[in-house]
Amino acid sequence: MPEEITNAAQDADEIIQIPDVLPVMALKDVVLFPYVIVPLSVGRNKSVKAVDQALAQNRLILLITQKDSKVEDPKPDELYEVGCVAVIMRMLKLPDGNIRILVQGISRAKVDYFTRTEPYLEARLNRIEEPEVAEGDLQVEAFSRSIKEGLEKANNLGKQISPEVMLIASNLDDPLRLADLAASNLSLKVGDAQSVLETVEPIERLKIVNELLSREISLLEMQQEISSQVRGEMDKSQREYFLRQQLKAIRKELGEDGDDINEEIEEYRKKAEEAGLSDEAKEELEKQLKRLSTMHPEAAEASVVRTWLDWITGLPWSHTTEDNLDITKAREILDEDHYDLEKIKDRIIEFLAVRQLRPDSKGPILCFVGPPGVGKTSLGRSIARALGRKFIRISLGGVRDEAEIRGHRRTYVGALPGRIIQGIHQAGTSNPVFMLDEVDKIGADFRGDPSSALLEVLDPEQNYTFRDHYLGVAYDLSHVMFITTANVTDTIQPAFLDRMEVIRLSGYTEEEKLEIARRYLIPKQLNENGLTNDLIEFTTPALHLLIDGYTREAGLRNLEREIGSVCRKVAVEVAKGKRRKRRITPTTVERLLGPRKFLPESQLKEDRVGVVTGLAYTVYGGDVLFVEALALPGKGKLTLTGSLGDVMKESAEAALSFARSRALQLGIDPEWFDTHSIHVHVPAGAIPKDGPSAGVTLLTAMVSAASNRPVRHDLAMTGEITLRGDVLPVGGIKEKVLAALRAGVRDILLPAENERDLVELPPRARRHARIQFVRHADEVLTIALVPAPGAAPGSE
Repeated sequence: MPEEITNAAQDADEIIQIPDVLPVMALKDVVLFPYVIVPLSVGRNKSVKAVDQALAQNRLILLITQKDSKVEDPKPDELYEVGCVAVIMRMLKLPDGNIRILVQGISRAKVDYFTRTEPYLEARLNRIEEPEVAEGDLQVEAFSRSIKEGLEKANNLGKQISPEVMLIASNLDDPLRLADLAASNLSLKVGDAQSVLETVEPIERLKIVNELLSREISLLEMQQEISSQVRGEMDKSQREYFLRQQLKAIRKELGEDGDDINEEIEEYRKKAEEAGLSDEAKEELEKQLKRLSTMHPEAAEASVVRTWLDWITGLPWSHTTEDNLDITKAREILDEDHYDLEKIKDRIIEFLAVRQLRPDSKGPILCFVGPPGVGKTSLGRSIARALGRKFIRISLGGVRDEAEIRGHRRTYVGALPGRIIQGIHQAGTSNPVFMLDEVDKIGADFRGDPSSALLEVLDPEQNYTFRDHYLGVAYDLSHVMFITTANVTDTIQPAFLDRMEVIRLSGYTEEEKLEIARRYLIPKQLNENGLTNDLIEFTTPALHLLIDGYTREAGLRNLEREIGSVCRKVAVEVAKGKRRKRRITPTTVERLLGPRKFLPESQLKEDRVGVVTGLAYTVYGGDVLFVEALALPGKGKLTLTGSLGDVMKESAEAALSFARSRALQLGIDPEWFDTHSIHVHVPAGAIPKDGPSAGVTLLTAMVSAASNRPVRHDLAMTGEITLRGDVLPVGGIKEKVLAALRAGVRDILLPAENERDLVELPPRARRHARIQFVRHADEVLTIALVPAPGAAPGSE
């Protein structure tokens, strides 16, 4: 705290001769007045050298305050012109190289000009003499008394002024020294303190100090008033709020713009205006802004409100991207990204055509159903590119909490909006292409059913007022184009499935895989592995081997991996310097990848009793299924093995019941079923199998075993059977027919009602397959069973 020097020190300046040239030291954030002692820390190199020079001469130094305290090396024009000549009373060197000095002001002085700036500042100065004050001047006396009373009042209001200063002030008769003493103890801003230092005329100096003291007293009184108002309600958690309120009141009195909360609120209003909030959202926004304005800025609840405000103002309420309505260009993009998939491409083109005719039409909700790896997810990205929209994808596989869709209510710690609103926020537009992946794998538990929450999202009649629990206001999702994907529809809730337009993607045929590999997979893998067409070439037989011998899938993921594996092994050779072109043949594939992983599906070599070639449909596409039946001595028991599901077991029982009811017509002794048991086995026992489509296959195997009649080895079949022997339609016809052709079986039995499904077959498959349609089990047995060895032609 600055202190008034003793009378002996005051008299010292009477005999100290101040030279015309003195070293200069710049001060930061402090102004030194005459007759005042202050300690100073000196760290800047120029300042240290100026102190050393002063100590080497007469211990006198000119202290001038710099205009900008942030400047580390102030130039002469960055210093005030008026400073204070001081004598260095003591000096202490610190271990870090800095020094501390104790100085006392001697006299005001004005710089004429600087004589040097390196290695320290030095200036020629003119001492400013203190003017004489007329004795008995009533105005001077009044100002002096006012200053003394003001110091006393400020001290009583809590201003930290040392008792020594108060004692000196009460006994000080010199009004100019009194003014300097008061100014040095008021913690003034640099500009105000400098104005006192530069004012020489007595009445003016006393007036300025009196005004500054009066303002300080007003601030102290306001501070005390705030304290008395707040103290009654304040507790531990409100202490920081109380301090901030004091600071706010002080800043307001000083005319400073320090209201950060108001600035923050205005910023949120500006963001809301730019976002184009709905009327309901604006009303809720104003309500939350009003709450925020009355809260403690660091309170936990204020943080919750700020997070909500960030989300609500960050959503693209009115921002949309313009659709690309050029049908020709959109078709080119779809064809460029995907081979075939005509149904889906046509549906997107239809949507664009409707948008041209009716711009306000709602977005469709499509559901792509198909086996893994057929391009469902990448198709969604391609659709977004064709439409010129943003693409957002979220995976719902394994999601069990309804809050993942609708969000958590704000009462929960760490609450956030649901994944729908998060996706819209990420997209930055209110009309993206939004893909909900793996909707068939959504779970449900005590936290709710996400599928039920999605009912509102995927209903065009409801989703324009979708209400997220976290936001608490309606958001319009009607412009969003939702696309969902699934492998099967069996596990999807019926009401959920009803809201979507299901488009099925079947597995690719061998020819389609070959074409896709040439157009997309090989160029992609060449690029990813740093190869070019000059270094590697895949032959058609090699690709056929990769498709048949190293992958067994409806999609393309494993095929792409195998192609990538071949490319990486070639890349190793290229990296070793062998830059000749490699022609990939079947031999090369087996050398690089090892023996083939899958043996080709082939038809039976000969007609055999009890062995039938069936056709199955799995998530990986079509497959050939061999069903074996064996007659054993017993009591009519039916044994089923091969990891069969309940539906398949019931089909076997229905087939056996039909066979027993038609024993005579089938050439079987009715008593045979009482003295024999039948064991039915479906190979590949580790793989679960289920479904009704093996009904005719099971019946044929049982009748063959019971009648000892062989089954045609060049025939495959599928169809559900009833107790009356009717053959009912089944699904997956395209995949099953293709599987039979891959196995070399051209003669195929299908239910008559499945004839309409042949339009899905590729033209090449329709040409090669010899398909016979049946309506009753008798027709199946007539075609499939051959006479027993040694039986007369035409006999049963």
